[in-house]
Amino acid sequence: MIPGEVEQAMTTLYDTLGVQAHASDDEIKRAYRKAAMKWHPDRNSGAEAVARAAFQEIKDAYAILSDAEQRKVYDAVYAEQMRGWEAQRARQQQAQAQREAAARAADEAAYAEMVSVAIRFADEGHNRDVLFGVLLGRQCEPRRAAQIADSMAALQASRREAAKADAAADAAHSTDANEAAEAAEAARDSDLPAHTKAASVKDAVAHDAPGSRARHAKREEPATDAHPAGTLGGLWFQFLNGLRF
Repeated sequence: MIPGEVEQAMTTLYDTLGVQAHASDDEIKRAYRKAAMKWHPDRNSGAEAVARAAFQEIKDAYAILSDAEQRKVYDAVYAEQMRGWEAQRARQQQAQAQREAAARAADEAAYAEMVSVAIRFADEGHNRDVLFGVLLGRQCEPRRAAQIADSMAALQASRREAAKADAAADAAHSTDANEAAEAAEAARDSDLPAHTKAASVKDAVAHDAPGSRARHAKREEPATDAHPAGTLGGLWFQFLNGLRF
C-alpha cells in the first residue's frame, strides 16, 4: 500500500442495498424495503441528518436498479470504471514494489560498505569500541553498528587465537628438530662403535622425519583438542551468519 493513500474498493449501488450484483428484482426490492426501514429518519431519533442522507442513497440506488434499462447501463458503466480502477491499482502496486526493491538494494549496499569499513579498521588493530564509533560516524544506525562491531571484534579475537595456536605448534616442531639434531651430533662425536653411531644417527633422523613428527604429534595430541584451522573455519561460519539481518 502506498503511504498516505487509502486503498479501498469502489462502492456500488448493490453495496448500498446490500445485495450481490447478480441479485434478482425480488431480492433487490426486499433489500430496499429492509434498508429503507432501517434508515428512515423517523426511526433514527437523534441522528436524523445521518439517517436522511443514508435513506436518500438507498432511494437513488433502488430507483436505478429497479429499472431494467437503467440497471443495464449502470452495469456497463460500472464495469468500465472497475477496469480503470483495477488498472490504476496495478500500476500503483508495481510502482510500490519497484520502490521497495530499490530501497532493499540501497540498504544492502550500505550494509556491505559498513562491513568493509569495519574490516579495514579491525585489520589495523582497533578494538570493538573504536569500530563502533567509526560506524556511528559514518551514519550507521546504532543497532546495526553494534552488531557489526561485535561480530568483527569476535572474528579478530578468533584469528589471534588461531595464530597463537599455529605459532605454538611451529615452536614445538622446531624444538623437536633441534633436539634430534643435537642427539645426532652427540652420537657422531661419542666413542661408541661405528655401527652404534650410525644406528643412533639413523634413529635421530627418523625421529625428525616429517612422517615421524606427524605420527608423534598425533599420538601426543589430546583427543578433545580441535585443530586451529577447524576452529577458525567454524568461527568464520558463525561470523558470516551473524552479519545477516
